[in-house]
Amino acid sequence: MEPPAERSDSLTQSEGGLMKRDSDLRGEPAGAAVPSREPSGVPTPAGASSRASSRTLHALDGLNFFLADVQTGVGPFLAIYLAGFKWNEERVGLALTVGGIAGILAQTPAGALVDSLRAKRALVGLAVAAIAAGALIIALCPSFWPVMGAQILIGGTSSVLIPAICAISLGLVGRAAFDARQGRNQTFNSAGNVTAAVSMGLLGYFLSNRSVFFFVVALSIPTLLILIGIRPGEIDHEVARGAVGEKAGQAESVRVLLKDRPLVIFLVCAVLFHFANAAMLPLLGELLAKGQGRSSMLFMSACVVTTQLVITVLASWSGRQAGTRGRKPLLLIAFGVLPIRGVLYTLTSNTVLLVAIQILDGVGAGIFGVVSVLVIADLTRGTGRFNLTLGAITTAVGIGAALSQVIAGSIVHHMGSHAGFLFLAAVAAAAFAILYVFMPETRNARFVEG
Repeated sequence: MEPPAERSDSLTQSEGGLMKRDSDLRGEPAGAAVPSREPSGVPTPAGASSRASSRTLHALDGLNFFLADVQTGVGPFLAIYLAGFKWNEERVGLALTVGGIAGILAQTPAGALVDSLRAKRALVGLAVAAIAAGALIIALCPSFWPVMGAQILIGGTSSVLIPAICAISLGLVGRAAFDARQGRNQTFNSAGNVTAAVSMGLLGYFLSNRSVFFFVVALSIPTLLILIGIRPGEIDHEVARGAVGEKAGQAESVRVLLKDRPLVIFLVCAVLFHFANAAMLPLLGELLAKGQGRSSMLFMSACVVTTQLVITVLASWSGRQAGTRGRKPLLLIAFGVLPIRGVLYTLTSNTVLLVAIQILDGVGAGIFGVVSVLVIADLTRGTGRFNLTLGAITTAVGIGAALSQVIAGSIVHHMGSHAGFLFLAAVAAAAFAILYVFMPETRNARFVEG
């Protein structure tokens, strides 16, 4: 863990002079004292302050693990499942897009709800129950309108999960330990994805593709049980929404956030990153499904497992490195591997090599999943709008991901898979260029507690 740095209110001119003073970012006069919200003790290795008990922190680990299990089944496996019922690329893309649009419409209100509501555990529980219900509908009625309805249900309600988990984590451990905690969250999330992908791949191969969705329903039960282990009294709800010190109980105007140039630049980069990334795995799944029969689920499982194993290894490392080396160098790695991955898909049809390319997916996703949340926390520090901003950026990212599914699916349908992958690689290259040229480092923009 990085030792607390001395806060400076001088103007930071790094990366083209785009950074603001800390005091400007928080709406405070220069030189204002920064009240501490953290206990003076040193955080534990798990990234926790003395506020949270070990029972609660272990429950948070388990929640991240089981949530990944629940969500994996209705993600990349859906494309293969629908392809087995003779859905073409455009119809599959439409089904995925409908869920994305539902998430887009709900994401920003969900972030605002997480900021304002103290019953964050209840929100997570409702979302898990909705995902299970949607999975059950898909398993029992794999026709057009039931699948569309299930996708709307899943996309709309699962939008609370990202801001709620981040808020619970921030409220439990505090800002000073959030880098390490976010890396730990991603590690357990990825470990859950590995477990789910292996289990679902075996179920799809030995039983049926439909069994994957029944498995999601079964997994919702331990997820809800582990959620009860998080003690709500240990969550600091002011810290959880990014409000500190004299600003606690207040929130900046949303218009102030929209004028923050680094935040807008990061928003553009994140949208392009997910536009390029979102369609790659479903397109690869459809490519693997052709002529493979029941083996297609195993191949998709191998792809997901490869990605998630890499994320599991990199996540905690990313959190530590982001706290010492800064955010931007890590983001450049995450963005840089994405166009390479898109091009490599066009150079081979060997199944083993296509699965191996997913290592790059793990590198990109492992770093971006951790560091992106830290960047948002940096730029919203003291505003009281952390979860709203996280939700708004996730909304924009969802727009990019949804458009990616439709546009890339259409390109593949009319021009072939190579054209689709090269198109996505070009978008990824543009995202990397914008990040490199315009995005400033944000680690020094925050002010340190404790």
